[in-house]
Amino acid sequence: MPSAEAAPKKDFKVAWSIYVGWMPWGYAADTGIVKKWADKYGITIEVKQFNDYVESINQYTAGAFDAVTLTNMDALSIPAAGGVDTTAVIVGDYSNGNDAIILKGKDKLADIKGQTVNLVEFSVSHYLLARALESVKLAEKDVKVLNTSDADMASAYKTADVTAVVTWKPIVSTILESPDAKAVYDSSQIPGEIIDLLVANTEVVKDNPDFGKALAGIWYETMTELASKKEAKEHMAKASGTDVAGFDEQLKTTKLFSTPADALAFTSGADIKGKNELVAKFLFDKALLGKDAKSAEAIGIEFPDKSVFGDKANVKLRYDATFMQAAADGKL
Repeated sequence: MPSAEAAPKKDFKVAWSIYVGWMPWGYAADTGIVKKWADKYGITIEVKQFNDYVESINQYTAGAFDAVTLTNMDALSIPAAGGVDTTAVIVGDYSNGNDAIILKGKDKLADIKGQTVNLVEFSVSHYLLARALESVKLAEKDVKVLNTSDADMASAYKTADVTAVVTWKPIVSTILESPDAKAVYDSSQIPGEIIDLLVANTEVVKDNPDFGKALAGIWYETMTELASKKEAKEHMAKASGTDVAGFDEQLKTTKLFSTPADALAFTSGADIKGKNELVAKFLFDKALLGKDAKSAEAIGIEFPDKSVFGDKANVKLRYDATFMQAAADGKL
């Protein structure tokens, strides 16, 4: 739908859900950091927490929100595949052990062969399983995948017939409290492939760069507080349903880009391209790049150097370092 020349937008909405790498958004909203940066640019930013991760992405894809927290894989398979041109404004972290495959009473990944594996289908857990199976010369046909809600995973593990699960922290930590539970593979073995982002609608952020600047300002001020203020970590821990020790345990397996320089080094590095290609191939194999996709290159992914993986005429996911660079340069 072509947009008429409109007055600049003043009110923006950001959706987020509970996960260690996204807790800063809730803290920033509750402590006035969001308001401070929105005021600086003469705009309003409403930050809304969702209890259902996929629902938050669907709401963003439908246009009800201007920005949302999600993984690189879900950015490609839901909004981008749905035709919504989406820009990664903040590359926040990558999972460095937060996602894990757990077997009951077995301690080797190869023992998964022939088992039913409980996981959230088509999620990063499914991707982790695919990458793990490759590493031991197995394929998905060697196991049976059973779609299980993340909300049910810990209780499912306690039942006799569940012997293999793939999930993420804090659920992983809960399951590993069972003496028969053994983590046999985790996301630290595929570093930089499961990336946690804050993305915004490309058109919105292009027409309203102050929104992007405010988001970067909010994020990096909150990162500073997380590192320096005890109450910041206490707030985030409590909001995610754990204590500081539990939150630290999640942070330990999260490669958090605490400074804009760290985020820039990763986002502008050579590795990010190949890692996104692996994700696109998985999504194509699962028919998640849209019904008309003829290959893993059906959707273009643009990187900060303007190189594109996939269809240059159909770029729908963009890694844009502009706002992280502005933060690094002290120009917000």
